Amino acid sequence: MDTDGGWDFTGRVALVTGGTKGIGARIAQAFLGAGARVVVCGRTTPRVLPAAGGRSAVFVAADVRDPAAAGALVAEAAERFGRLDALVNNAGGSPDADAATVSPRFVEKIVALNLLAPFYVSQAAHRVMRAQESGGSIVNIGSVSAHDPQPGTAAYSAAKAGLLNLTRALALEWAPMVRVNHITTGPVHTPDAAAVYGAGGAASVAGVIPMRRMAVPGDIARACLFLASGLSGYVSGADLAVHGGGEFPARYLAVKAADGAM
Repeated sequence: MDTDGGWDFTGRVALVTGGTKGIGARIAQAFLGAGARVVVCGRTTPRVLPAAGGRSAVFVAADVRDPAAAGALVAEAAERFGRLDALVNNAGGSPDADAATVSPRFVEKIVALNLLAPFYVSQAAHRVMRAQESGGSIVNIGSVSAHDPQPGTAAYSAAKAGLLNLTRALALEWAPMVRVNHITTGPVHTPDAAAVYGAGGAASVAGVIPMRRMAVPGDIARACLFLASGLSGYVSGADLAVHGGGEFPARYLAVKAADGAM
């Protein structure tokens, strides 16, 4: 499956969860620009839909944490366009929370959004993709928190670690018709970055990344195109790191700061 076609997604259909804003919207734009027909979802109707190449994405309201809603979302996308070639499980995220005092309800919601929802949507997508001669591709958007948790992210980090292992498990079970891959994202500079890192925080974060900048949404979008395209036709169960080389170890930074080299 997906053995040719390169970057040309003409005639193909992509579904991007959480694709109405931020990274998800940029992913949707990338698929539209490559010729795909794109469905995006969210819990509320957006004021503006992702668009590129004179075409806009189709919006379907859905709370992907609900298994029935996840199934209905995929069914509507497949019925509207007659197929589904790529799924990007992008919806996710979490505010910081103290693990010692966080409520069970909070933990349940974070795990549902970042782990269970991708599972539910992927199950529904698999039913469509396995019946297609060309199969399909699923891309899960993960986080460096799955590998290196930060304070305040216990539930989120645990869910993202689960998503990485879910990716590998599904790749084993669903090959060869459906490829399943994972992207480990580092800090991404979005319009909300100032609210997350503070007015000058983004520059400070960039200073600990070997590439000397935070990712931009387009970096993640291009990785999604690669993993959904024929250029990665033999890639499944992979974890593609899109984090600029990770972060310098704290000990290295401490030594450099003491030497006045940072």
